[in-house]
Amino acid sequence: MIRRTFLALTAATAFAMPAFAQDKDIVDTAVAAGSFNTLAAALTAAGLVETLKGEGPFTVFAPTDAAFAALPAGTVEDLLKPENKDKLTAILTYHVVPGKVMSTDLTEGMKAATVNGAEVTITLEGGPKVNGAVISAPDVQATNGVIHVIDSVILPPEG
Repeated sequence: MIRRTFLALTAATAFAMPAFAQDKDIVDTAVAAGSFNTLAAALTAAGLVETLKGEGPFTVFAPTDAAFAALPAGTVEDLLKPENKDKLTAILTYHVVPGKVMSTDLTEGMKAATVNGAEVTITLEGGPKVNGAVISAPDVQATNGVIHVIDSVILPPEG
């Protein structure tokens, strides 16, 4: 059942996202998709573009522009201010797991340490999710890792 769900999602992804030759890194793959403009702007503001263009491998749970738009009004603009760079960096690095984790590697209740240092939790019931955010397009390949498209921005635990 779970494998069939992943196959269906992967097939849907093939039609929803342009086909990419695996010759682009994570940043260029996301930018080329056209639905990650806010994420790209945030990565630039946080100074993380070069890191995610690095060797990797990285697994990125990438929120779409719609996911960022669903945040309370003014949140994104506030986070993009230079004085909030540390907070923005903490949020963005919470979306990145070192290594290449494919959807077939995900298990119910799996915990993964993020670059931020805090853990995310994977659930599979009702479809794959990371901290409750739906993984709408898994396994988007890049030269230095993999992107799993998610439908909301996940926030690291306060502390």
